[in-house]
Amino acid sequence: MLHSIQKVNYGSKSIEYSLTFASRKSLGIKVLPDGLVSVIAPDDACIEDINKKVKSKAKWILKQQTFFSSYKPHTPQRKYINGETHLFLGRQYKLQIIEDTVNEIKLFRGAMMMKTKNCNPEYLEKKLNEWYKEKANFYFEELLNSSLEKFNKYKIEKPILEIRLMQKRWGSCTKSGKVILNTELIKAPKGSIEYVVIHELCHLVHYSHNKDFYRLQNELFPDWEKWKNKLEYKLS
Repeated sequence: MLHSIQKVNYGSKSIEYSLTFASRKSLGIKVLPDGLVSVIAPDDACIEDINKKVKSKAKWILKQQTFFSSYKPHTPQRKYINGETHLFLGRQYKLQIIEDTVNEIKLFRGAMMMKTKNCNPEYLEKKLNEWYKEKANFYFEELLNSSLEKFNKYKIEKPILEIRLMQKRWGSCTKSGKVILNTELIKAPKGSIEYVVIHELCHLVHYSHNKDFYRLQNELFPDWEKWKNKLEYKLS
C-alpha cells in the first residue's frame, strides 16, 4: 500500500491527513484518538476526488478533533487548579482542590473534589491519573463481564484484559485473545465504552472485519454506530 501526507483547506483551517491506497471499493475516513486524520482510498481514486470527499467532511473532522482534544490531559495543557474542567464517563466536572491530611477524590454535584496533602500541579496530575486508572480497572472489568454474557452461545473464554494508554486506538484484540483498552476511554460516555468492549469481543468470534463480524456486532449491539460516532467518524 502507498502512503502519503495530503492537505485540504477549509475556511481558515487546514486539515492534514495521511492517505493510503488499497484494494477496496470505497473511501474510508477516520479521525484517530490522537487527532490525526487517516484516509484509505481505492487504488484507482484520484487526488482531486479524495480531497473533495475530505473537504465535504471537514466540519465533522474538526468537531471530532476538538472532541478528542478534550480527553487529552495535555491538550490544552492542564494547570490543575480550582474550576478547571475534567471528564469522567462522558460528563464534565469542575476540579475542586481541598488541602487535607489525606489524598482522596470524589465526585459530587458536578464537582471533582480532590483532597490532597500536596497542591503541586505535577503531584495532582499524578494522583488524578492514578484515580482514572483505578476507575478504568474497575469499570472496564465489570463491563467486560456483563458484555461476555451476550456471547454465551459462542462459548468464548474470558479474555485477559489489559488497560493502558494508547495513542491511536481505543481498543484492540490480539490473536492470542487478549483485549486491550485505552485508559482514556474512562473519560468517554458509557455507551461508547460498551461499544469498544463489544467490538473487541466480537473479534474473539470473527477476527477480521468481515461481513460475519459486522453481522454479529449488529446483533449484539444494534446502536453501535451511534456510540462509535462519538469516538470517530468513518465514511465507507
